[in-house]
Amino acid sequence: MANVYTNAKKDLTSTSVTTLYTAPALTTSIIKSIIVSEDSGNADTITVTITDAESSPVTFSLFKTKSISANGTTELLTAPFVMKTAEILKVTAATANRLHVVASILEVS
Repeated sequence: MANVYTNAKKDLTSTSVTTLYTAPALTTSIIKSIIVSEDSGNADTITVTITDAESSPVTFSLFKTKSISANGTTELLTAPFVMKTAEILKVTAATANRLHVVASILEVS
Protein backbone atom coordinates (compact mmCIF):
# COMPACT_ATOMS: atom_id res chain seq x y z
CA MET A 1 0.00 0.00 0.00
CA ALA A 2 1.50 3.33 -1.10
CA ASN A 3 0.72 6.71 0.42
CA VAL A 4 1.31 9.81 -1.68
CA TYR A 5 0.76 13.33 -0.39
CA THR A 6 -0.20 15.87 -3.04
CA ASN A 7 -2.26 19.00 -3.60
CA ALA A 8 -4.58 20.42 -6.22
CA LYS A 9 -4.95 24.14 -6.81
CA LYS A 10 -6.94 26.46 -9.06
CA ASP A 11 -7.20 30.19 -9.66
CA LEU A 12 -10.89 30.56 -10.48
CA THR A 13 -10.66 32.93 -13.45
CA SER A 14 -14.22 32.27 -14.62
CA THR A 15 -17.62 31.37 -13.22
CA SER A 16 -17.61 28.00 -14.98
CA VAL A 17 -17.68 24.73 -13.08
CA THR A 18 -13.99 23.83 -12.68
CA THR A 19 -12.51 20.42 -11.89
CA LEU A 20 -10.21 20.76 -8.89
CA TYR A 21 -9.30 17.08 -8.48
CA THR A 22 -10.16 13.65 -9.86
CA ALA A 23 -9.41 10.60 -7.73
CA PRO A 24 -7.01 8.31 -9.67
CA ALA A 25 -7.79 4.71 -10.61
CA LEU A 26 -7.29 2.12 -7.86
CA THR A 27 -6.87 4.87 -5.29
CA THR A 28 -8.74 6.13 -2.26
CA SER A 29 -8.15 9.85 -1.85
CA ILE A 30 -8.44 11.53 1.52
CA ILE A 31 -8.99 15.26 1.22
CA LYS A 32 -7.39 16.68 4.35
CA SER A 33 -8.05 20.36 3.65
CA ILE A 34 -9.77 22.69 1.19
CA ILE A 35 -8.61 26.29 1.58
CA VAL A 36 -10.29 29.15 -0.30
CA SER A 37 -8.64 32.56 -0.47
CA GLU A 38 -10.25 35.76 -1.76
CA ASP A 39 -7.66 38.11 -3.28
CA SER A 40 -9.58 41.00 -4.88
CA GLY A 41 -10.87 42.82 -1.79
CA ASN A 42 -14.48 41.80 -2.48
CA ALA A 43 -16.51 39.21 -0.62
CA ASP A 44 -17.63 36.32 -2.80
CA THR A 45 -19.10 32.82 -2.68
CA ILE A 46 -17.96 29.39 -3.81
CA THR A 47 -19.85 26.20 -4.56
CA VAL A 48 -18.14 22.82 -4.12
CA THR A 49 -19.54 19.57 -5.51
CA ILE A 50 -18.49 15.97 -5.94
CA THR A 51 -19.44 13.93 -8.99
CA ASP A 52 -19.78 10.17 -8.74
CA ALA A 53 -18.68 9.13 -12.23
CA GLU A 54 -19.27 5.41 -11.69
CA SER A 55 -23.07 5.46 -11.64
CA SER A 56 -24.16 7.62 -14.58
CA PRO A 57 -22.72 10.91 -13.38
CA VAL A 58 -24.55 12.15 -10.31
CA THR A 59 -23.45 15.39 -8.67
CA PHE A 60 -23.74 16.04 -4.93
CA SER A 61 -23.40 19.43 -3.26
CA LEU A 62 -20.79 19.76 -0.51
CA PHE A 63 -20.90 23.55 -0.09
CA LYS A 64 -23.60 25.60 -1.77
CA THR A 65 -22.74 29.30 -2.18
CA LYS A 66 -20.35 29.31 0.79
CA SER A 67 -19.40 32.88 1.71
CA ILE A 68 -15.75 33.94 1.59
CA SER A 69 -14.94 37.32 3.14
CA ALA A 70 -13.04 40.08 1.32
CA ASN A 71 -9.28 39.38 1.50
CA GLY A 72 -10.14 36.38 3.69
CA THR A 73 -9.06 32.77 3.79
CA THR A 74 -11.48 30.00 4.76
CA GLU A 75 -10.85 26.33 5.55
CA LEU A 76 -13.92 24.52 4.30
CA LEU A 77 -13.39 21.11 5.93
CA THR A 78 -13.74 20.33 9.61
CA ALA A 79 -12.81 16.66 9.08
CA PRO A 80 -11.12 14.66 6.30
CA PHE A 81 -13.27 13.85 3.26
CA VAL A 82 -12.87 10.49 1.46
CA MET A 83 -13.15 10.14 -2.33
CA LYS A 84 -13.38 6.88 -4.29
CA THR A 85 -11.74 6.13 -7.62
CA ALA A 86 -12.97 8.39 -10.45
CA GLU A 87 -14.93 10.76 -8.21
CA ILE A 88 -14.46 14.39 -9.24
CA LEU A 89 -14.20 17.39 -6.90
CA LYS A 90 -15.46 20.53 -8.65
CA VAL A 91 -15.52 24.20 -7.64
CA THR A 92 -17.46 27.17 -8.98
CA ALA A 93 -16.89 30.83 -8.14
CA ALA A 94 -19.78 33.31 -8.16
CA THR A 95 -17.47 35.94 -9.67
CA ALA A 96 -14.40 35.47 -11.87
CA ASN A 97 -10.86 36.41 -10.79
CA ARG A 98 -11.45 36.56 -7.05
CA LEU A 99 -10.90 33.12 -5.54
CA HIS A 100 -8.00 30.69 -5.24
CA VAL A 101 -8.63 27.13 -4.04
CA VAL A 102 -6.06 24.65 -2.68
CA ALA A 103 -6.84 21.09 -1.58
CA SER A 104 -4.39 18.98 0.42
CA ILE A 105 -4.74 15.31 -0.45
CA LEU A 106 -3.49 11.90 0.70
CA GLU A 107 -3.73 9.24 -2.02
CA VAL A 108 -3.76 5.64 -0.79
CA SER A 109 -3.28 2.91 -3.38
